[in-house]
Amino acid sequence: MCVVCGCGQPGAGPAVGAVVNAATGDLHYGAGPARVSVPGMSAERTIRLEADVLGANQAVADANRAHFAAHGVRTFNLVSSPGSGKTTLLCATLDALRRRASALPLAVIEGDQQTSRDADRIRATGVPAIQVNTGKGCHLDAPMVAEAFARLPLHDHGHRHGHHHGHAHDDGHAHDPALLFIENVGNLVCPALWDLGEDAKVVMLSVTEGDDKPLKYPDLFAAARLMVITKTDLLPHVDFDVAQCIGYAQRVNPGIEVLLLSAKTGIGLDAWLDWLLAGAEAPA
Repeated sequence: MCVVCGCGQPGAGPAVGAVVNAATGDLHYGAGPARVSVPGMSAERTIRLEADVLGANQAVADANRAHFAAHGVRTFNLVSSPGSGKTTLLCATLDALRRRASALPLAVIEGDQQTSRDADRIRATGVPAIQVNTGKGCHLDAPMVAEAFARLPLHDHGHRHGHHHGHAHDDGHAHDPALLFIENVGNLVCPALWDLGEDAKVVMLSVTEGDDKPLKYPDLFAAARLMVITKTDLLPHVDFDVAQCIGYAQRVNPGIEVLLLSAKTGIGLDAWLDWLLAGAEAPA
């Protein structure tokens, strides 16, 4: 994982402990108990460090989840590789949600290494957004999300913290639902491990990326509740087997749901909105 892998450390030597395929000479550094090899660090120490870091993150994620529930906010963590069309789809989604459920409060937390380009695109739709730049970081973490959420208007939505079940105020009255989208840093590896307090991870895979991504990056697809296959309008022009991709995703996550969508043509957008609004009674 990124917190222990030594990325960006000058002079880091070659990793050790690979399993070698005798027939091909291929190396597998993720076969040991830590599932990662770190120069100069034993598997046992790596596991302890990972447990400490992820444990600290989990405590904040749990607090985020309770906080979101107290505000009546349903939260979706959008994860994918760079260029999958997350921001384009998110902009189309926000526009469609405002047409379908005009009173539904919406907000976005945008994650990138640098710039506010994606947050600016979101703000142009009229939906509040906070940009989180991670610098050398390759994912968002729960403390980042907590700080960003505190700066959004949704933080004032149903602000009295009371009963979490049924999204009720402390006076017993249920408040209106709201949706928060977290667009994670483009990365198919690290975001799989980091709980942000979301209701669901949604992995997006464009047809231009190849249908074998679920097998090559299984942790993220195993952690996701939904896989959205994007840019389907390009299917006639690319070599992408939809059925095979779905089969690969179900191999690593038998319970994963799947939607096919094109932000350009709008095909699949209604089903996507239905999925987002399921379990929340959206205002008319």
